[in-house]
Amino acid sequence: MPDRQPVKPMEAAFLAQVCKALSHPARIRILIHLLNREQSTCGDIVALLPLAQSTVSQHLNVLKAAGLVTGEAAGRETRYRADRALLARFGGFLRSMLGDGERRCRKDRQPSPL
Repeated sequence: MPDRQPVKPMEAAFLAQVCKALSHPARIRILIHLLNREQSTCGDIVALLPLAQSTVSQHLNVLKAAGLVTGEAAGRETRYRADRALLARFGGFLRSMLGDGERRCRKDRQPSPL
């Protein structure tokens, strides 16, 4: 039986909020874009994705509400950054939910010697 850590109600709510924010492919692409850069503007993201500026802004607002992204005003623009600490926390919860089961699965997936 894997050693899975119990998830407290507050942790479950946090996980659900982050999963919901990541439930759209455009938001995942925006987050990956921000993880690959120190910061980015909405205009930079619009140039990357085939979406209108208003749509990108809506996606950024969802990511901000979940805490995945922060925005800092810089004159007339806002500079967005991925919150790496929150993502690390999210990853830690996922790892604790998987417990030893994932480690056992990795051992089972060893390539066969041919």
